[in-house]
Amino acid sequence: MKALVLKEYLKFNYEETPTPGCGAEEVLVAVKACGICGSDVHGMDGSTGRRRPPIIMGHEAAGVIAEVGGAVHGWERGDRVTFDSTIYCGACEFCRRGQVNLCNRRRVLGVSCEEYRQHGAFAEYVAVPDYILHRLPAALSFEHAALIEPFAIAFHALHRSPITLNDTAVVVGCGMIGLAVIQAARLAGFGRIVAVDIASEKLALAARLGATDTVDSRSAPVEEILRLTGGVGADRAFEAVGIAATIELAIRCVRKGGVVTLIGNVAPRVELPWQTIVTRELELQGTCASAGEYPACLEMMASGAIDPAPLLSAVAPLAEGASWFERLYHKEAGLLKVILKP
Repeated sequence: MKALVLKEYLKFNYEETPTPGCGAEEVLVAVKACGICGSDVHGMDGSTGRRRPPIIMGHEAAGVIAEVGGAVHGWERGDRVTFDSTIYCGACEFCRRGQVNLCNRRRVLGVSCEEYRQHGAFAEYVAVPDYILHRLPAALSFEHAALIEPFAIAFHALHRSPITLNDTAVVVGCGMIGLAVIQAARLAGFGRIVAVDIASEKLALAARLGATDTVDSRSAPVEEILRLTGGVGADRAFEAVGIAATIELAIRCVRKGGVVTLIGNVAPRVELPWQTIVTRELELQGTCASAGEYPACLEMMASGAIDPAPLLSAVAPLAEGASWFERLYHKEAGLLKVILKP
């Protein structure tokens, strides 16, 4: 099969590779669409340590079942599917609690780190366990289905702590995940949703997708958020970048007793305004991947309750993947999600 392989940091080859075998409890999926995730872009230069070459990346995908393992039931060749990016064991204490995203033996498609190497979906075929499969609604395209994972991450982040109707939320960072959080926050019942970013085009899109207010983070954003909230601060902040400056911004814009949910995962270490956190009794919480949100997100996307179309910048052949990675890596203006098709 043909695959896009990260051969060394910052270098891709589109080349012939062995088609993965299909285990007894697996299905072989003919990939029809696979999205370039921000984590792939950050990982391609070695900065995260989770895309060690050689590796076939790609975990936001949809396709058609091409082969079914002997122990698989309920799935057939030709079924249109998407799948979770997390492969979990199902047996550890976290899996038994339903926290499959925290599985002790968790593996992520398209990731190569110190503990494991799991080739992903920037290829003609990928083999996945049957228990992470999800059937596609008939009206949902492969390209849109490949964007399910960011929405599942957004809803998981929202539900990490209780939401009170009409609360104010601040979303720091209007990339793919931040914009998905804005759509999710609108559906969840937040009364005011403040989008924060440095890019005017992203802020305009945030307003189109449900943000009630937009703030340019280059010009006194905390002061503006305090003004919008009558000097009190927001009830909740969602940080979707993952660097020290934006994490501190999220912390400083919430009210006393507020909650900051950290989604961005770029820098392995950051400094924190510790006295602000302690004296204002703030709650900081991490959020990792998703844990069971896929079916609901598929239904909401099929019904139009969430809309992936404004987030999709380009659809291109997998053979051109290296050039699209380069454009995303250099932060080309106007690019959000790029879908590659084998």
